[in-house]
Amino acid sequence: MTSPDDANKAQTPAATEARASTAAPAKAPAKDPWELPDVSGLVVGVLGGTGDQGRGLAYRLAKSGQKVIIGSRSAERAQAAAGELGLGVEGADNAECSRRSDIVIVAVPWEGHAKTLASLRDDLAGKLVIDCVNPLGFDKKGAYALKPDEGSAAEQAAALLPEARVTAAFHHLSAVLLQDPEIDEIDTDVMVLGEVRADTDLVQALAGRVPGMRGVFAGRLRNAHQVESMVANLISMNRRYKAHAGLRITDV
Repeated sequence: MTSPDDANKAQTPAATEARASTAAPAKAPAKDPWELPDVSGLVVGVLGGTGDQGRGLAYRLAKSGQKVIIGSRSAERAQAAAGELGLGVEGADNAECSRRSDIVIVAVPWEGHAKTLASLRDDLAGKLVIDCVNPLGFDKKGAYALKPDEGSAAEQAAALLPEARVTAAFHHLSAVLLQDPEIDEIDTDVMVLGEVRADTDLVQALAGRVPGMRGVFAGRLRNAHQVESMVANLISMNRRYKAHAGLRITDV
């Protein structure tokens, strides 16, 4: 039984303060999803930078002021492509490109994806890797999506590069538009996937360096397959409408 004296003690200032000190701390306010880090000082490497997609990404990022290094199996090919782009772009073999870069974009052909990344495991350790490869097949009916054993190209990259921070982005960009110097803005959103928010924030910020482009978080790597696959739909649209279709996300 509680006596009147015990009840009075429970209401003393000391008791009230004790209860307040054990209460759950207030939740921090939610982070603004559009508050993104400054990536302007980071070096971006583009593996497969001599191909159309890689060259286009290198051009747009360099034009925005980013330091860019093109990577290729042949250092000579990479250096030749870099010389054609100008804008301070450098060329190197894939290993040197990986080592010298803070962020590495993987834009190699799907057929060489696994072999290339397996050979660069040590060089890419600790790096932020952005996989933009789309596993596709082609037949008389057009493009169709392939599904790797790991689930997606991005998940394959994560399996092959356990010491890297793998994300996925830049899948739906037209290489034609990226490389066209007459086009000032790339009117598209970039779907960004990854496991760690700090990493996906960096990728979103990098996408936002290109005028007209916006990075939008789109889930974890387990959701990468459908994002990669959508390129088959875009190819069908482009063929039908003679266009260079991209994506815009509404209400975000």
